[in-house]
Amino acid sequence: MSVSKVTSAQTNLLTVYAVEVETDLSRGLYAFSVIGLPDQAVEEAKDRVGAAIKNSGLTSPKQKNQKIVISLAPAAIEKSGPAFDLSIALSYLLAAEEIDFNPKEKLFLGELSLDGSLRAVRGVLPVAKFAKEEGFKEIFVPKDNAKEAALIEGLTVYGAENLKEILGHLSGEKLLKPFPHTKFAKSEQKISTDFADVKGQERAKRGLLIAAAGGHNVAMYGPPGTGKTMLAKAFAGILPELTFDEALEATSIYSVAGILGGFITNPPFRSPHHTSSYVAIVGGGATPKPGEITLAHRGVLFMDEFPEFERRVIESLRQPLEDKIISVARAKGTARFPADVILIAAMNPCPCGNFGFRGKQCICTPSALQRYRRKMSGPIVDRIDIWLEVDRVLPRDLSEGPEGAGSFVYRKKVQEARDIQRERFSKTKNKLSKNSDMSARDLITLVLLSAETRQTLNMAAERLNFSPRVYHRMLKVARTIADLEGSKEITRDHILEAVEYRPKKFDM
Repeated sequence: MSVSKVTSAQTNLLTVYAVEVETDLSRGLYAFSVIGLPDQAVEEAKDRVGAAIKNSGLTSPKQKNQKIVISLAPAAIEKSGPAFDLSIALSYLLAAEEIDFNPKEKLFLGELSLDGSLRAVRGVLPVAKFAKEEGFKEIFVPKDNAKEAALIEGLTVYGAENLKEILGHLSGEKLLKPFPHTKFAKSEQKISTDFADVKGQERAKRGLLIAAAGGHNVAMYGPPGTGKTMLAKAFAGILPELTFDEALEATSIYSVAGILGGFITNPPFRSPHHTSSYVAIVGGGATPKPGEITLAHRGVLFMDEFPEFERRVIESLRQPLEDKIISVARAKGTARFPADVILIAAMNPCPCGNFGFRGKQCICTPSALQRYRRKMSGPIVDRIDIWLEVDRVLPRDLSEGPEGAGSFVYRKKVQEARDIQRERFSKTKNKLSKNSDMSARDLITLVLLSAETRQTLNMAAERLNFSPRVYHRMLKVARTIADLEGSKEITRDHILEAVEYRPKKFDM
């Protein structure tokens, strides 16, 4: 009897680490054990693997008098999920001398059915990327995962329907054809709501244009039925396509979450209901999984009826809106999820929705109004760059108002502004893509103001009692406004417009 070693991998969201699947066989009564902190799904692999081997035409491990020990190394990291089935089966067969092949520079991933067929698993894309970076030449995955893995250029991908096909390939009897490299083709962006469909609300459209151009967070407040949801849906259609690296990140997240329906080339748009649980929004669980904040990475997180969300859900946005990540602490450790999102929060100014607006009288009591507004703390308000009042549109504007510019026009302006920003950031060592990514230090080196402009900003900050965080965010918004106008310098008018987007009626 001998010891064999086959390589697989495990994902912790976008973090991937190699797992060495070692098998030791010794004489004795039949026993099959898996060590290395396996969860229940991995423990059950011994039964799936045994049946798959038997139904693939080989001798079942149960038919031999032997002790089988499968070690998943490193032993200190918990192993979860059925993706180790294929590597466990091959490691055993190699140790039992049922097959003979060189496992070096090969990585195996896949769940086995009892009949030996391979089922698709989660997280194949980040694993394939990891395999390429770590010097693996070949990766073997279920056929349904092959297209996903083939996105990584320079890695030979084999997709198989069952264990028997992989055994035939490794033995040289019947070679599998490598899956052709999948080109990351841009998909046509489907616009469900066009800006041209939104009557009036020109100021809100202007604010959303600025937000899209610089990646700024937005809050829209106004009475029910004024078009806040419609504007948010239209906003998704004016964002530029993701770069290859951004698309790879977003697609990998959906792959790990097990909800990948196709390659993601446009910014994701997530709209969770206000009754969604804390874990659903933030992520977590016994085995940490991404929540809505992470699923919106590189895209838009739209939270309608914002104050109606749980208070702790709202407060959980502090870290991702500032640091572009969200940390979820559990007893078994802390998971860090990517969360670079543009937040669009829509809300009524009060529970009845009529506070401070013409046409209808507010019927909320002072205490009810106070409780409603307490849902949003000062730190959350500070992290929202642009506040837009969305008032009622008059009937005559709905019937006679001119049709405004369409989403295509807005998207072109956004792309031009983003190109200006990328050109500016290309001269720095920091990996920045939009104005909202700039730190306080970046603002010192990249955003230069004249004495007059600096004085205007300082006067506004003193009068309106801006915190340092708001001060820096207003400067970023002003820089975006200047980019939209093609101006190399930030002028006094740019500062004043940025200041105008701070909250007024909905003042916390």
